[in-house]
Order: sequence, then C-alpha cells, then structure tokens
Amino acid sequence: MTNAFLNIGRKLLLYAGAESLRNLMYAILPHMFVSIDCGETEIKTDSNFIVWTPDDTLISNGVARVVSSSSSISPIMDTLRVFTSRKKNCYSAQVTQGEKVLVRASFNYGNYDRLSNPPSFDLHFDGNFWTTVHTTLSGLIVHEATYVAKRDTVSVCVAQTMPNQFPFMSALEIRSVDSNAYSDVDQSRALFLVSRFAYGTSQILRYPNDAYDRIWIPASGGTKSVATEAIFIDPTGPNNPPMGILQNAATVGSTSDALLLGTVSPTDTLVYIIMYFSEVSNLDSTQTRSFRIYESSSAVQLPISPPYGSVVVRSISNYTVDSVTNISLVATVDSNLPPLINAIEAFNISGVLTDGTDNSDVAALAMLQTSFEVLGGWSGDPCLPAPYSWDWLNCSKDATPRITALYLDGFELSGSFPDFSSMDALEIIDLHNNTLTGSIPDYLGTMPNLQQLNLADNQFSGSIPTTLSKNKNLKLTTSGNPSLCASGKSCSSSPGIINSSPGSVPITSSKKSSKLPVVLGTTIPAFFLVWAVAGVFLILRRRRKPAHTNMPIVTG
Repeated sequence: MTNAFLNIGRKLLLYAGAESLRNLMYAILPHMFVSIDCGETEIKTDSNFIVWTPDDTLISNGVARVVSSSSSISPIMDTLRVFTSRKKNCYSAQVTQGEKVLVRASFNYGNYDRLSNPPSFDLHFDGNFWTTVHTTLSGLIVHEATYVAKRDTVSVCVAQTMPNQFPFMSALEIRSVDSNAYSDVDQSRALFLVSRFAYGTSQILRYPNDAYDRIWIPASGGTKSVATEAIFIDPTGPNNPPMGILQNAATVGSTSDALLLGTVSPTDTLVYIIMYFSEVSNLDSTQTRSFRIYESSSAVQLPISPPYGSVVVRSISNYTVDSVTNISLVATVDSNLPPLINAIEAFNISGVLTDGTDNSDVAALAMLQTSFEVLGGWSGDPCLPAPYSWDWLNCSKDATPRITALYLDGFELSGSFPDFSSMDALEIIDLHNNTLTGSIPDYLGTMPNLQQLNLADNQFSGSIPTTLSKNKNLKLTTSGNPSLCASGKSCSSSPGIINSSPGSVPITSSKKSSKLPVVLGTTIPAFFLVWAVAGVFLILRRRRKPAHTNMPIVTG
C-alpha cells in the first residue's frame, strides 16, 4: 500500500512539474519566436501550442500550393510556396543585431505539381550559402542552423540552380537562443545540425519542453533503455538542455561492452559533438559508473561520472575527421556499471560568415524600397552569395560587395527620386521608361564612378545640372522628358531632348529655324491657291470648245 501511494505521489509531482515547466516556458518565451506556414492564408496553432503565421502578407512573389493527399504530413507541412521567377526569393524577419538564433527551414514536395519530379535547389541565409536541398517524392526534409546575427535582419532564401527545378519552402522557424549556448565554437561561424537524439524516449520532444524549440528525435542506442528514478532533474548546464531529455537514457548490458554512439565519415568541415549525461539511479557506496569517450581506439577526454538529479555536458569541438571514426563510450577499469548517455547533438561548423553587402548601400536600397512600393518585394542580402544578387542590380566582387549598377527601367516608378548618393560605387543608373517627376537631382553629377545615366522617357522638369551636361566621361540620356531644358536656359517653353554620347543635352531650335512655321504657313496656301485658279480656267475652257464644234458648217 505504501509503495502504491508513493507511486501515485510521484506521478502527481511529475504532472505538477510538467505543468509548471510548461507555464515557465511560456513565461520565458524567447524574444524571437517566429513560425511561418508557407503557402497558407490562415493562422494555425499546432499540438505543441505553436502559433503559425501565414506567409501571404510576408512575401509578394511565388505561388501557394498544396501537396497531394497521399503525401500529407501535417496541416503545417502540407502547404508550400513555389517560386518560378527571380534568381532567389527570400523570407526576412527583424532580430536584434548580435542575437543568437536558431533557424529551421522545412521542405515537403509531396508531388504538389503532380509531376513526380522533386526539385533540387540552393538554400541561403544572410548572404551565406547554406546547403543544396535535395527534396524527395515523399517525406520531410529539414535543415537547421544556429548562429549569431550580424545585422538586425535574418533572411532565408531559396535559389534556382537548374532549369525547371523550381525552389519552394513549406515552413520557416526562427528562435532566439541564449548567447552562452554552444559557446565552444567561434561565434563568427554557424552550426549546421547533423543530428539531435534523445535516447530512450518514445516521442519527439520540442517546445514547450525546450525553450529554444530544438527538436529531439527518439533514439534507441546501446542494447537497452532505462528511465531515471529521480523525481526532479535540474537541467542547469551548458546549452540549457530541456529536462525531458534527461529522464531516459541508453546503456549496454555490462562494463565490457562499449556503447557505440555513431560512425563519422571523413569530411572537410569541422565537426562539433555535444553529449548530455545524467545518472538514472541513486547509486550506493558500492556502485560506480565511470566511462570515457573514445574515438575508435583512443580516449579523448577525462572519465565521466554522471550526477544523479542533474546533468553534465561534454563536447568535442573543432573536430576534424580524416578517416572513418567510431564514437563510443567505454567503462573505466574501476567502474562496475556500464556507460550510459541521455542525449547527443552533432553539427557541422561553417566557414566564417560574411558581413554582407556594404552597409551604406544596404541603407540606400532600403530607402529606395520605402519610396517605391514595387521594390519592396526583394529581401535578403542584395549581392550575396554571388551570383545570386537581386535581379535589378549588379555588384562588385569584393569581400564586402558594393552595388555598381541599378537597372530600374520600366518598373513603373513614379514621383520624385530620393537621395541615394551614398551608393558612390555606382557606375550605371538606368531609370528610363518610368514616370519620375521633379528636377534631376544635383547629386547625380557628383557620383565619382558614374559612367552611364539613362533618364529617358520620364517626366523630369527644369534644367539639367551642369555637373551632368558638362561631364565628358558620362553617357547621359534624357530624351522623352518634354519639360527638361538645357543648363542655364529658360524653361518657359518645352524644348525637345536629343541624345548625345557622351553627354546628352537638351537642344532648343535657333531663331532662324523658328521662322520656318511662318514661312510654311504663307507659302503652302499660296501654292494651293495658284493651282486652284489654274484648275478653274481649264474647266471653263473645256466647256467653250464643245460649243464651237457643234455649229453647222457654212460654205460659200
């Protein structure tokens, strides 16, 4: 009877602890917790209490599609947005510069196009190449990265790399992560998730049990699973592991057996492996559990004796793998209990992340996008990774790229043009075939690298700045702006504009040529009058001649 009451009490405590933990998770919800349901138009809440935002107001390009019914995974992953135009298409979210974030992108092809042809395409983040996504006919593909944001915006982009292989996205998640988490790795690099396992668990563990919404997949390593005897486990430790991953563990039958965790193949990238250990039994004085981490046949760290009711975390960082390597746990000679493990994470470490396109150029582009709504549909880094710049600009090949050309012809831009003189690396500006108004900005004539400026077919007015019209190194085109006039000339009339290379300038007609309409106005009517008189004379004469020919002939 006593044991029964103890078991009931333990269950009640566990339940109360779970509820308290759930409430705590809501209380400490990370600053950034964005969940985007691509291709959806309504807000949804899933079984993990995560609220998903539709993307129809977040991105202007792409087409919403639904997977075939036979490929359904979940209401969130059954919709997607596919992109059939532009070099790349990006989702962006505001973050705090210097904030550590977890970004997860999901892809469920699900034969949405009924072509049974799952595409491959590139995935980017913040101007960095992430990976090539190889989708499958069925099943979910997920990629996750953790890194420190270098700017106040996080962007995730998909880019087409092969004809008729259109990129898409099913879901995008962005979460804040504590700045001290995963601090063994240089903060200028990203961590690309390879695997994340919780041993002995029966179901996936994520938010609200994990404040960072890391997804822990159940695994059955070793030869058996064991559950903890502890009513409460303090998860305080590096990387803030959730308590749920510490409630079960994997182990082997005896101290003579090694607990194999996995095999690592040779790779050019650095590897980062993190292991979490918590004792499952309250050991007495005769029991000892002690083991070491081995790479194939070599021990790599000091012995580990997991604490009961808390956690110890061990990691292998900046790890290079030159040959096939087995990672395992092996009991020490003084241990009478076999090794165990609760959870493990493995990452590839990226190269140093880019700082992105020049800050002054990015700020000027943001101002252009604010001024002209049609440009607002582009996001992500404007230049990187090369060659996936925005469609209407060119960039230099510097480590920190500068924007060298703007091709905004025919974009239906209207109104006055803002000051983007900070983009001083521009060599080409093409604004023709819009409805831009007002005077031509003076600052255009002071841009040091400008070689071509096409302002044709707009509604500019006033004088052309002399810094433009007299610049012999500039090819200027201003035709089709009837209200423009040459520098220093009166703009009361509406002279025509012609092109000249280099340096197109407006040309007004001379005094001599201005008399031409008067001459034509008097000559042409006189000419027609003469011919009209001659015509009347001929008609009258014709009428007289027939009268004489019909008279009778008189002889005599």
